Amino acid sequence: MVDSRTTEQRVAAAGLLAAVADPIRLQLLEQLAGQTLCVCDLQLEPPIPGNLLSYHLKVLREAGLIEGVRRGRWIDYSLTGGAVERLHAALPDPARI
Repeated sequence: MVDSRTTEQRVAAAGLLAAVADPIRLQLLEQLAGQTLCVCDLQLEPPIPGNLLSYHLKVLREAGLIEGVRRGRWIDYSLTGGAVERLHAALPDPARI
């Protein structure tokens, strides 16, 4: 069976999966599932420095999986619309593996 995805679609899927292929970023996505959280309320285990948290949030923003809305000096983060669906679509079809 031949995969019907184009090369561009495969590259986009690989980029999306690479963005979540880090335990910290995966943990952030799990925390944001179904809710909006202030950056000050994101709790990671093990705890990480603020600059490292900012880096991981940036990777997820650039992948289009989360969005942030500034509220004074804080930023509230949430999943973008369709983020979960895009991640599911990025996974290979088990019937084709």
